[in-house]
Amino acid sequence: MSASEIEKDPAALKEEGNALFKAGDIQGAVCCYTKAIKRSDSQAERAVLYRNRSACYLKQEEYSKAESDASKALDTDPGDVKARFRRAQAFQKLCRLDQAFLDAQRCAQVEPKNKTFQDLLRQLGAQIQQKSVQLNSTDARVQQMFSLLLDASANDSDRQKAAQNLVVLSREDAGAEQIFRNDGVKLIQKLLQSKQEEVVLSALRTLVGLCTGHQSRALFLTGMHTCDLGKDEAILPEPSKELRSMLRHLMEMMPASNVSGPGRDSAINLLVKQVPRKSLKNPDNSLTLWVIDQGLKKFLEVAGTVPELSEGPPLTDNSHMSCSVLLSKLYDDLKSDAERDNFNKLCEEYVQQHFSRHGLDGKLRAIQTVSVLLQGPSDVGNRTLEMSGMMDAVIALCASEDVTHQQVAVETVIHAAGKAKRASFITANGVALLKDLYKKSENDRIRVRALVGLCKLGSAGGTDFSMKQFAEGSTLKLAKQCRKWLCNESLPQTSRRWSVEGLAYLTFDADVKEDLVEDKNALLAMFELAKSEDKTVLFAVGSTLVNCTNSYEVEKPDPQMVELAKYAKQHVPEEHPKDAPSYVEKRLGKLLESGVVSALVCMVKQESPALTEACRDCIARVFLALVERQEDRGTVVAQGGGKALIPLAFDNTDLGKIKAAQALAKITITSNPQIAFPGERIYEMVRPLVSLLSLECTLLQNFEALMALTNLAGISERIRQKIIKEKAVPKIEGYMFEEHGLVRASATECMCNLVLSTEVQKLYLATGNDRLKLLVLYSGEEDERLRKAAAGTLAMLTAEQPELCARIPGTTTHWLEIIQSLLLCEISDLRHRGVVIVHNMMQAEKSLAETIMESEALEILSVLAKGGEGTPEPVSKTAQNCLDQAVEYSIIMTREGREKGKGTEP
Repeated sequence: MSASEIEKDPAALKEEGNALFKAGDIQGAVCCYTKAIKRSDSQAERAVLYRNRSACYLKQEEYSKAESDASKALDTDPGDVKARFRRAQAFQKLCRLDQAFLDAQRCAQVEPKNKTFQDLLRQLGAQIQQKSVQLNSTDARVQQMFSLLLDASANDSDRQKAAQNLVVLSREDAGAEQIFRNDGVKLIQKLLQSKQEEVVLSALRTLVGLCTGHQSRALFLTGMHTCDLGKDEAILPEPSKELRSMLRHLMEMMPASNVSGPGRDSAINLLVKQVPRKSLKNPDNSLTLWVIDQGLKKFLEVAGTVPELSEGPPLTDNSHMSCSVLLSKLYDDLKSDAERDNFNKLCEEYVQQHFSRHGLDGKLRAIQTVSVLLQGPSDVGNRTLEMSGMMDAVIALCASEDVTHQQVAVETVIHAAGKAKRASFITANGVALLKDLYKKSENDRIRVRALVGLCKLGSAGGTDFSMKQFAEGSTLKLAKQCRKWLCNESLPQTSRRWSVEGLAYLTFDADVKEDLVEDKNALLAMFELAKSEDKTVLFAVGSTLVNCTNSYEVEKPDPQMVELAKYAKQHVPEEHPKDAPSYVEKRLGKLLESGVVSALVCMVKQESPALTEACRDCIARVFLALVERQEDRGTVVAQGGGKALIPLAFDNTDLGKIKAAQALAKITITSNPQIAFPGERIYEMVRPLVSLLSLECTLLQNFEALMALTNLAGISERIRQKIIKEKAVPKIEGYMFEEHGLVRASATECMCNLVLSTEVQKLYLATGNDRLKLLVLYSGEEDERLRKAAAGTLAMLTAEQPELCARIPGTTTHWLEIIQSLLLCEISDLRHRGVVIVHNMMQAEKSLAETIMESEALEILSVLAKGGEGTPEPVSKTAQNCLDQAVEYSIIMTREGREKGKGTEP
């Protein structure tokens, strides 16, 4: 047939699809079957095509489509065993085990001698039983937590812990279902009335867990009851009319004078959470564009409001910071230059409109708007600052006699001095003014802000010891004054907060770091501010701690490039002598003694736009630095650090997630995970640890993640299932081939614990791979750690799956030499693994036992069985069991048998 005829003929398309399927071109087969279905007029023919396409979808792991096609085939021919079997497989993968069991049972009834059907039926029976046990276990945990939460006489700490465990359970399918079916909604309603803030927050998070990805429960909870409470598709994030209506109301609140400051802050917080895309992989940012079109100028009204002036809506101390976060989130969510140009244009028009007005009030609003933009989308702020006359106006207002004018201008100078280029310009034009304000102003608000301006300008060289804007000793004097302001409790919190801002800039200097950690009163004052209601201080505290712990990114230049730069008389960055590791370690110790962990834990709990991703990134970095030393990890966990790290590993910058996950790994390696992460928290750790098994991470991070997962995998089957569900097994197998010895060994150790799970054992049972061969070869390597891990895995596999024993001789011609080398090894652990493997093989098949007994292994086992000095009892006992097995097979004879003339002595 010609190509065009094949295209039209369903039978030819079907044959072509079959050929492609056999050749492994699954997608090509799907295309052929799909075309044939469209062209076929025969119902029976379409049923076969649906059945064939279902097989393709199973291969592609598109189980919903596989189930749908198999069902369509069965609608036409209910007796089609192949279609029913494929639907059973699809149901199994979709976790609809009851339906899968019914289909498999029907298949087995039709063809009772079909081994494949019988195997599937057994698998499903075991899975249903396991799920039942898990549900009962989950049900018991849910009931226990409910009892605690409803018990008024229970300790507050116990109730808080139960509420937090409920949150974790609500994020799992089984847990959420049990909470929902045990009348958990009524309990959550009671919890929402609690006077404990943490309990209320946990109740809200539990509701989120119940609704996420489950439309039926979400509709039920909003009053739209539905009979079908099964798992269905997640609610689509498409902006509905109702959502847009709500957002429009929130935007209308921005400039409204009858809305309170806290109310406006809450509205901004909602906009920050609801408008930007949750993932940049989602190409649809239409909601953000709509909000910018409808509300950007309203947000700029808030940004440009100067509270001391009569004009403008009422604000709190946090309003400008929250507004800058919202503007930054909107700008970051834009995809193209055209969208960003439009954002810039709207901001410039707004600023120009007010700046060109007669009188100072308009110019103040314009400068205040620029100040907020510089804190948020700084590129936009820089463009507005470069508008004609803007910088001159800012410098001029610094010299104004009006306190409000001075405050707005000085804050703008502080935010503008972010880049070395601009800092140099301001140093040349504004330092004299700032010094004058600091020395001569009688108003504390102006003096502290002027001091921070000087601090920021003095730190423009960053960590580069050779590039300082001010003379030697000036930064130390500025830092001393900042600490003095910080410890002065008679000052308002807003003024003290600015002193932390100053330290955030000055602590790039190692001398300043050393002075700060020695000043315990200043540290305690800073930590108290971090726990206070003033959320705007969070990033300043985080930045200061990052600097003190040297947990920022530092790229060490290539020594050859440094020499070339010196030869060419180019600037070469220099590290301060007090930034050496020994100094950093001492600083970490001082911070721990002063209670830095409790401050960080409180910072993580803040529900505010001020807790930005950048702020979380800082906290994660500091935690990682604090757990660097093994002896400090217990202190961090005891003060709540482990608990605080889990949300940081999920909601953070990409790098911040890695830092938090690595800190979790370090803790898990050296601490008992069940104590460090009690209750349901231990299961939340798995995903962050698995995320470290990536090529984007360093080998050290890979190694620490593997060691942590090894510890977790040895705890329980439920944790192993969680690791498998996170698709960690293929990644771990990949690291078993890593060139670096420690990484390769740790991956094999992790696999050693994972093979306790039946699902992993099945991977080794599958044919057509070299998994078993790799373990046999590794058991003969020189690396002791790798040999122990590989031999241990082999020992467990051969015990759990005896049929693997017969495959060992086919892995390599040297298999017997490798096993003998284990038996002869001086290391008792390896000898023990060796005799266990031999015993398992001999038990599995008589032919294997004969092969082993015909080798030197017989003599070695005889010596080991006698025991004696240097041979542990488990080794000698197992060796004797091997000999007993050989006797049972009549391969060798005991002494009594020899005396009767029936054989020889072993």
